[in-house]
Amino acid sequence: MSMVKTEGLYKTFHKTGRTPLEVLKNVSLTVEQSEVVCIIGPSGAGKSTYLRTLNRLETIDEGQIYIEDNLIFDCQHGVNKIKMHNDERNKILLEVGMVFQRFNLFPHKTALENVMLSPHHVRKLPQEEARAKSCQILERVGLSDKINTYPAQLSGGQQQRVAIARALAMEPRIMLFDEPTSSLDPELVGEVLAVMKQLASAGMTMLVVSHEMGFAREVASRVVFMYEGSIMEIGKPKELFTNPQNDRTRQFLQSVL
Repeated sequence: MSMVKTEGLYKTFHKTGRTPLEVLKNVSLTVEQSEVVCIIGPSGAGKSTYLRTLNRLETIDEGQIYIEDNLIFDCQHGVNKIKMHNDERNKILLEVGMVFQRFNLFPHKTALENVMLSPHHVRKLPQEEARAKSCQILERVGLSDKINTYPAQLSGGQQQRVAIARALAMEPRIMLFDEPTSSLDPELVGEVLAVMKQLASAGMTMLVVSHEMGFAREVASRVVFMYEGSIMEIGKPKELFTNPQNDRTRQFLQSVL
């Protein structure tokens, strides 16, 4: 069973008075269970938009999206042909957790309160059960001493680890990371990547958009290079980084390595 599969995704942004911008062009990708797939490429390549289509943060114009072999979107001309009750689709999408560039924590709630909010209100866990589970997850990401601390009192790296804990508290089977270290000071990047490496070692299926080439080289099962809305090359890290087959991939790697 594949965890995520997309076939022929197309997405165009339309803005009044501007030429339509095609941000995804025939994007097809399959992510298997326990794989870590890193998506790399220049800004504007469509990487983040692709991730956002997987959990309905962005709509698609054309193509199919499967989550755990469940076809949830089959779009033509922006219309989804799959007739599925919203509750059923939302239940499937609950298996997909996402961590964003920005932490998006509630500033008036402690780290623990931020993490336990969704399990309690969305998963309907009793409050004490949600609290106990959230404490365990915060310990897992190295923040057991910060459970009663507010976001403003945490470093950027600590806030991002709370955001990861918040996603994990929903017990997803797939984790999406959208450039999770891009907003961090360089010295704080390592602590977030360390948590992501732990998740990978534990067998979490992960789809990661990142500029951290060292992480992609070390942790990824496969690396995907995107350019101008299209997948240009997919390969094992060692092969793609040392012997890219596509000229545009080669140019990109020469500029960032």
